[in-house]
Amino acid sequence: MQNEYAKSPPVRLFIMGENVWRDEQEFPLARTRYTKYYLHSTNGANGPTSDGQLTVSVPAVERSEKFAYDPANPVPTIGGRLCCGQALPPGPFDQRPNQSRQDVLIFSTPKLQQDLEVTGFITLELYASTSAIDTDFTALLADVDESGYARFLTDGIVRARYRSGSSRAETIVPGQVYKFSIDLWATGNVFKRGHQLRLFVSSSNFPRFNRNLNSGESALGSSKINIAQQTIFHDEKYPSALVLPVIPR
Repeated sequence: MQNEYAKSPPVRLFIMGENVWRDEQEFPLARTRYTKYYLHSTNGANGPTSDGQLTVSVPAVERSEKFAYDPANPVPTIGGRLCCGQALPPGPFDQRPNQSRQDVLIFSTPKLQQDLEVTGFITLELYASTSAIDTDFTALLADVDESGYARFLTDGIVRARYRSGSSRAETIVPGQVYKFSIDLWATGNVFKRGHQLRLFVSSSNFPRFNRNLNSGESALGSSKINIAQQTIFHDEKYPSALVLPVIPR
């Protein structure tokens, strides 16, 4: 049956940053250029003293990042994709309060010289090791404006034992480096000139995601808490990178 909906484009997107609706013929967009932004740092990416960077340059010889994940003191959720009657409000809240934590790694682009559109599915390719027999790694992407406000865009998590999918648990060897793929889902945002992309990497985002107690026990019945020593790699051998769906403009 022909009606107005049948005549309309199959995809309609709202693009944040520009705050406009846009009609498209498919999703993901066929013109997407998937671009890797590699993680870098010189003196460390932890907390308020972070010099972590995101650039398109492939890393060479670089230090690794270390932090301790204590499930008794998880990184608190600030807005974002909460829903369904939870105690915390959802939305594009400022993520700066979590930048003061030593268990949060921060990687930012330089201030953009021109607008950058990121529309589609985002993935973090993370090379990491842990002292635990199971743990989580989390990622969060924010749009930082000229005032420093770090507006939430999207986030994701991977549980080490389910790194190959939720249908089968795989043990990990403490201290061994693994490649983890963190799905940050999709967004549609124009990072305006003068803004920065900022990536937060940690091992918790609570209560948005249930804590991993690092014990390897069942998530439903575990009561033993272990502190995990986490190491994140970003060098020539282990080039951790944020894969962004860049849309040419």
